[in-house]
Amino acid sequence: MPRYKTDKRRDVPPPEGSNKLKKGQTGHAIRRLIPYYKPYWGTMVMDLFCAAMTTVCELVLPLIVRRITNAATGASAEALTARLILTMGGVYIVLRLIDAAASYYMNSIGHIMGTYIETDLRADLFGHLQKLSVSYYNDAKVGVLMSRITNDMFDITEFAHHCPEEFFIAGVKIVGAFAILCTVNVPLTLIVFALLPGMVYCMYRFNRRLKDSFTQRRKHVGELNAQIEDSLLGIHVVKSFAGEDIENAKFAEGNKGYFKIQQVVYRCMGEFQGISRLFDGLMYIITVMVGAFFIIHKQINAADLIAYLLYVTTLFASIRTILQFAEQFYKGITGIDRFAEIMDTDPEIKDKPGAQVMEKAEGEIRFDDVTFVYNGTTAEVIHNLNLTVKKGENLAIVGPSGAGKTTLCSLIPRFYEPTKGRILIDGKDIADYTQRSLRQNVGIVEQDVYLFSGTVRENIAYGRPGATDEEIETAARLADAYDFIMALPNGFDSYVGERGVKLSGGQKQRISIARVFLKNPPILILDEATSSLDNESERQVRQSLSKLAKGRTTLTIAHRLTTVKNADRIIVLTEKGIEEEGTHEELFAKGGLYAEMYKMYAEE
Repeated sequence: MPRYKTDKRRDVPPPEGSNKLKKGQTGHAIRRLIPYYKPYWGTMVMDLFCAAMTTVCELVLPLIVRRITNAATGASAEALTARLILTMGGVYIVLRLIDAAASYYMNSIGHIMGTYIETDLRADLFGHLQKLSVSYYNDAKVGVLMSRITNDMFDITEFAHHCPEEFFIAGVKIVGAFAILCTVNVPLTLIVFALLPGMVYCMYRFNRRLKDSFTQRRKHVGELNAQIEDSLLGIHVVKSFAGEDIENAKFAEGNKGYFKIQQVVYRCMGEFQGISRLFDGLMYIITVMVGAFFIIHKQINAADLIAYLLYVTTLFASIRTILQFAEQFYKGITGIDRFAEIMDTDPEIKDKPGAQVMEKAEGEIRFDDVTFVYNGTTAEVIHNLNLTVKKGENLAIVGPSGAGKTTLCSLIPRFYEPTKGRILIDGKDIADYTQRSLRQNVGIVEQDVYLFSGTVRENIAYGRPGATDEEIETAARLADAYDFIMALPNGFDSYVGERGVKLSGGQKQRISIARVFLKNPPILILDEATSSLDNESERQVRQSLSKLAKGRTTLTIAHRLTTVKNADRIIVLTEKGIEEEGTHEELFAKGGLYAEMYKMYAEE
């Protein structure tokens, strides 16, 4: 079996013509999964061969019993002898050894193949999630996405292995039993098999209800996961507001909803199993009654009837397995549908064909008649904005909340695309560059610092993977973070906790600054980088930011206007656009909106 490679299955397009099948249809789901079997086709063929071997073993046993019974009752010319008994027993033991080897392969290598497919699917899904634009995550719930990456993938694994195997075994058993029984007595065989279409039809009707209930359950599990994650991540807020009762009430409501859906699922499963057992009993009693009449009329003998009953048992064991597999089958189908739903979501922002790689940028930025509207809204956040930021200039952007300051800066690394107009860096439209190379030239320090669960060293190294320990420590010194890092229990190898919970706000901010120092981008965006810090932490971080901004084109968004007094230029951005522009002294002397905002902040 080939070892999986994470890049082997990336960017698998939907099968040609797959859009002709509506999502939610079983055919659509299966067609989406088929390409993932290709690297393991040899393993799948061997798995089905082993499945055929185990089926042959089951089909041979009734023939052995029939032959021995005929010999014992004198219904055949062959006498029951020790040689016959030992021969038949030997044949069956050999078949059982083959069956054991085949079962081992199916339950080990076959399952491992399913795990390979799961790994490929998960790699594709995670890779695609990384490609989706920021706007996608504005509406997505992380708990739901986590459920799709974990629970759904496991269900698809079980489906990928068992679905071909179980249906192949059932097909071989039904066809094989029909062919063998026709050699014994055609009328009785036709009577027994005439019940199957009615059974299949009833099962199909119940299966549709079962699938719908599984789909609803899976959706609710994702919502419940999202609610749990939201509550646990906000545990400090919950505790500070004594909101445990509120969270318990919300969880109880979600949990109750899940319970109701589970009730529907199990009622459907009960109906499903009940109808299958009804047909099971009907087939047995009809076989016995009709067979008894055939014995009376000398059309079959007792050995033939025993063989019939054994084959009916074999048939129903197979059908019962399929019915029991129905739950896993529809879990897998639902999982594939949810997988396809994400994979068919196109990134809102894509690289142009032939997009160029941006080398080290000089740093001049120009907004050319830029207008921006968020998806699903009509209000213009930015309207016909024209602005040029010179190479190496420190530009401060101030203004009331909701004026579009953060949005304006988010357009530079192409987190969003302008609705109208264009943005140029060094005179060239940023849409002509690859997103990766563009973002490698832009460093961002935000108010809400995100540190990954890991060590201090790993978080700083995120700025430039592969950096040496010496380079990481140099970046920490430049960010004034070295001393406090070395004071931690394990220095740079200290664990920062979930989202950096073990560090103070100022410490987290300086680690994020060290991360950008290591990245060393020519363009820097500081988005409210000190607004949530106390005075002492702010002073330390401002010193680090001053060193970071030196020699770079810097855009600083700030509410604390004292932090931008030394900016080369300040623009006041409102809903009307850029209302004022100049240095601190020029704007303060003008006595306009900036002066009013500054005085208000100074009084506070």
